[in-house]
Amino acid sequence: MRIIIVFLITIFAFTTGFSQSEKKRIRKGNDEFSDGNYQEAEKEYRKALMEKPGYTKGTFNLADAMYEQENYEESAKLFAEVIERNSTLPEKAASFYNLGNTLMKSEKYQESIEAFKNSLRIDPNNADAKYNLEYARKKLKDQQQQQQNQDQNKDQENQDDNKDQNKDQQNKDQEDKDKQDQDKKDQQEQDKEQNENKDQNKNDQQKDQQQQQPQKISKQDAQRMLEALKNDEKKTLQKLQKEKAKAVKGSKSDIDW
Repeated sequence: MRIIIVFLITIFAFTTGFSQSEKKRIRKGNDEFSDGNYQEAEKEYRKALMEKPGYTKGTFNLADAMYEQENYEESAKLFAEVIERNSTLPEKAASFYNLGNTLMKSEKYQESIEAFKNSLRIDPNNADAKYNLEYARKKLKDQQQQQQNQDQNKDQENQDDNKDQNKDQQNKDQEDKDKQDQDKKDQQEQDKEQNENKDQNKNDQQKDQQQQQPQKISKQDAQRMLEALKNDEKKTLQKLQKEKAKAVKGSKSDIDW
């Protein structure tokens, strides 16, 4: 992504209002830039802009220096300033081109595509702008595909998490059901045992009541028992009478008259 390097100062050296001091600052900055001393070049460009604020060429060169220092945010801001000013068409085309490169470095591919398009509208013959435009489109497509894959992976992870949560919930529900079934079974056994104890206690009470209460007999049995008692009494009475008579008779025979 080759950028358009600083404007040649010699072209603008004798512009109206361009002081010898400003010329010296810009030229020194360009020398530092060419030697790869981008921080020193930045200092010289900023000094030139302090002496002549809003100077388009100084702003453009400063944007290049910030680009080389990978300060893409400020670089993009400076190129946008050049575009918004009453700069020439070549300056605007170069600024759009460099802005596209700066945005692409920041992975803002959609915005860089628009910048390259604007550069080509002004300068359709810029082969580098055409190449970078297609490259930005490819990077945008790759970015979108990557984002789509990330979204799919995230969705899959969410689905897996939901499955795990559902499985955990099912296991918990099953455990709760098993516990409820066991509690119910235990309660049933307890109720059964209590009922058995109640029945046993009831039977024991009935037996005790039966033992305490006199046994009832039928009227016929009572009559037979009464007749038996009468017969026994009669037989006993007869036996006593016989024994008494026998005793009397024996006693008379023993008297000595």
